[in-house]
Amino acid sequence: MADEAKAKGNAAFSAGNYTEAISHFTEAITLAPDNHVLYSNRSASYASLGQFAEALTDAKKTVELKPYWSKGYSRLGASYMGLHRNDEAVMSYKKGLDIDPTNEALKSGLSDAESATVRSRGPPPSSSPFGDSFAGPEMWAKLTADPNTRVFMQQPDFVKMMQDIQKNPSNLNLHLMDQRVMKALGVLLNVKISTQNGAEDMDLPDSESLEVNRPELPKKNKEPEPEPEPEPESEELLEAREAKERKAQAQKEKESGNAFYKKKDFDTAIQHYTKALELDDEDISYLTNRAAVYLEMGKYEECIKDCDRAVERGRELRSDYKMVARALTRKGSAMMKTAKCSKDYEPVIETFQKALTEHRNPETLKKLNDAEKAKKELEQEEYLDPNLADEEREKGNEYFKEQKYPDAVKHYTEAIKRNPKDHRAFSNRAASYTKLGAMPEGLKDAEKCIELDPTFAKGYSRKGAVQFFMKEYEKALETYQEGLKYEPNNQELLDGIRRCVGQVNKANRGDFTPEEMKERQAKGMQDPEIQNILQDPVMRQVLVDFQENPKAAQEHMKNPSVMNKVQKLISAGIVQVK
Repeated sequence: MADEAKAKGNAAFSAGNYTEAISHFTEAITLAPDNHVLYSNRSASYASLGQFAEALTDAKKTVELKPYWSKGYSRLGASYMGLHRNDEAVMSYKKGLDIDPTNEALKSGLSDAESATVRSRGPPPSSSPFGDSFAGPEMWAKLTADPNTRVFMQQPDFVKMMQDIQKNPSNLNLHLMDQRVMKALGVLLNVKISTQNGAEDMDLPDSESLEVNRPELPKKNKEPEPEPEPEPESEELLEAREAKERKAQAQKEKESGNAFYKKKDFDTAIQHYTKALELDDEDISYLTNRAAVYLEMGKYEECIKDCDRAVERGRELRSDYKMVARALTRKGSAMMKTAKCSKDYEPVIETFQKALTEHRNPETLKKLNDAEKAKKELEQEEYLDPNLADEEREKGNEYFKEQKYPDAVKHYTEAIKRNPKDHRAFSNRAASYTKLGAMPEGLKDAEKCIELDPTFAKGYSRKGAVQFFMKEYEKALETYQEGLKYEPNNQELLDGIRRCVGQVNKANRGDFTPEEMKERQAKGMQDPEIQNILQDPVMRQVLVDFQENPKAAQEHMKNPSVMNKVQKLISAGIVQVK
């Protein structure tokens, strides 16, 4: 975008539209504030309009950004000349010539500045009444701005004549036969001059007639006026064209790199991306693409370096925030690979978080979650200590005996953190939760205990006890029976079965009080298994037959599956037996 605005400014300058040129160069500077050529071009535009204070400011910025660029000192000297600060102009031109001793523009500027310095220190009075019109850089600005004389500025013989007149205005009479000089004089004096056959003078008082000091010259045939030479392309336009060509070539190199990347020819892909970077360092996608290749090759340090460079360059160029986020994400991916060895996930997490502040990409968010999970697992792994786990479990047992169940839970929890595979700690914490009435937590720990050691009978005892207190007698009965498979003579399991059978029989006899029955029904209706039974079309017909067709109901009860479901409904209080 900056190059486009710069090209527009160059075109406007070439057309003499200096105000428009300034506007375009200002836009380009906003987009690329460190481009010295833009300030140089705008300085020239300001000087062409006679706004030398603004031209000086831009010329100083040009030199600041590019101290060894000779054209910057040419702009600086012209600005000082326009402000009649001739000594400073001389110094500026000399500095430029120190850098580029053969630069003709600097040599000419230095000559003009030195002449102006001499005149300012008391030159002899001019023998020409028009001497002031040729003084200083204003003459060149006016001649460049006027379409009638602009083309002459590209003709060396005309420039040399004007320099001669500027050095000694009395020499004007020597060049009056040249129609170009006549036109230039008209532009400088802001008057119209007819140059056909030399018949008319300027519309001025008699004392200022062109013929006052005009010597007699021999008549000669009028030579044809030379054809104007084509205006050479400015250095800025050449630079713009070359930059555009380099960018186009860089894009071709990138496309080639992409093709080889897909073929997994990584070495060749890197060569093309590197060439693209050499041609154009203002597109960070070449860096992020090369980083992706390094990541695939396992060259994580090279990948991280390219990503860091892409982020830094992207911020300088004000690149799309998505591109900066991509570079940070790719860096985080490379760091994640090395973190598995170093076991340091904190920098990885920080990098992914920075990427998300630039652009909230779902892929980056997933990578961040994976890094945080890996860090947590590492911390848990480092925290593991079976010996300390046993100590904590014993402390929990002491508090359990003292009926200090909250303290017991605290130590059992610490034991589980130290050794999450100890089924005894889960069993003991389940017992503590049961004493505290925290049945869901107790049930979860009991099930985890059984998962870790399916042969541990006490785990079934803990689970059955929780289910019994939750009045899920059928489920508790099944749990106790499952435990007896591993310890047939376990007294806790046998006592649990006895209690469950008593409650089931009580339900079968309908011995519950109305309050108990209402409570059981409400709880049963929340049980997913009971809900599934009631939604079964077959069971719905069975329940209808129980009320309306006892003979059909008896036939249904011969089916073990139906009988089992009916028994569950009775235990839940949904079906009552009278």
